[in-house]
Amino acid sequence: MKRKYGDRSNWPRVLKRDYQQTFQEDENFRGYITLLSFKKITEPLQVKNGEKEVCLLNSGYSWLQQFPLGKNHCVTTMFNEIGEIVQWYIDICYDIGTEKCIPWMDDLYLDIVVMPSGEVILMDEDELDEALATGVINKWMYELAWKEAREIMNLIQQRKFELINQSKAHKEIVSKQDLFRIE
Repeated sequence: MKRKYGDRSNWPRVLKRDYQQTFQEDENFRGYITLLSFKKITEPLQVKNGEKEVCLLNSGYSWLQQFPLGKNHCVTTMFNEIGEIVQWYIDICYDIGTEKCIPWMDDLYLDIVVMPSGEVILMDEDELDEALATGVINKWMYELAWKEAREIMNLIQQRKFELINQSKAHKEIVSKQDLFRIE
């Protein structure tokens, strides 16, 4: 499993970034919210989602990450340089925690991408299968990943997956926190 940290400090593509985080607890959410604002990168990150080429990272972009405690998913909302949502990226994960006050998640390979158009794409089933076949994860973790992905996709279909609905409000909340420049 790969551990991903909220500050993405080990990402060589990013040369300068601002980082903010907060702990949020209310009736709809309990966990960490982080905001990465990308100031200088080595090159843009372009991916093909379905039929469409999408830029996920460029100078001026920002990523909001929601780490809900006690859940098996983490949501990254990717904003372009003018604050429009490019996509939501949902990592299915085994666990969420903190190290030196920075939130992290242990990635369980399956991912769900939600486009602003409403298109939903399930990704990396092959990576999950390979992790099971090579013993990186066990059968219980494999089944957990599929169960979580199915539940989230069902909630998205019903327009009841609240982290997507809360992304703009959470961005407002975390943007009021102290700023850390990471170079």
